[in-house]
Amino acid sequence: MAWSAENATKAFLRTLKLGNKAAEPDVAAFVSALAAGSGSRLLVDVPAGPAGPTMLALLTAAQQTGGRAACIVRGPEELRASIEFLGPEHAARVNLVVGDAARLLLGGGGLGGADFVLVDCRLENHARVFGAAQASAAEAGGGFVVVRNAALCDLPAVDGSGRGLRVDLLPIGGGLRVCRVPTAARRSQWVVRVDECTGEEHVFRITSPRKKWIEA
Repeated sequence: MAWSAENATKAFLRTLKLGNKAAEPDVAAFVSALAAGSGSRLLVDVPAGPAGPTMLALLTAAQQTGGRAACIVRGPEELRASIEFLGPEHAARVNLVVGDAARLLLGGGGLGGADFVLVDCRLENHARVFGAAQASAAEAGGGFVVVRNAALCDLPAVDGSGRGLRVDLLPIGGGLRVCRVPTAARRSQWVVRVDECTGEEHVFRITSPRKKWIEA
């Protein structure tokens, strides 16, 4: 992932200008700058309730990178509250989806391959969503999975040794767990084909993506 300081700065400043809607300016500005600076193309917010300031932050980043912003909520009540919070203009630019976040991140509803996912640790099934988000980012060719309110829950340590995975816990807001996910690892397989006419053997090396990811 190539880093763009210009995109990060612009997204950071635009998020700060959101004013009262950005009730968590440190968290919102940070995730907006991180998503924009890394050039994320599909940015997904998975809040514990309806969409909030962080969704606006990801929308700002998506506008900077030319990407798409989505928000996965649990039910119709959260959907209505999300639309009310975002307002008509912003709501029209966000793909608001109701459903199982883990399933959707693994390919359902066109949200597979998200390269930036923000998960609220107050979600009842946050560990499952965290694992699915890592798989989604890996399949996208690498990306970020950020857990907010990380200080409020007991997520097990993630061992990224040998996988290129980097995890940092930052004292921002209720704690941000930033997980940089590399591209999906690939395994090699040798295939031998015999030319029926000449009898010559041809050896090919093919790769296939591994479907494993690190569970939280």
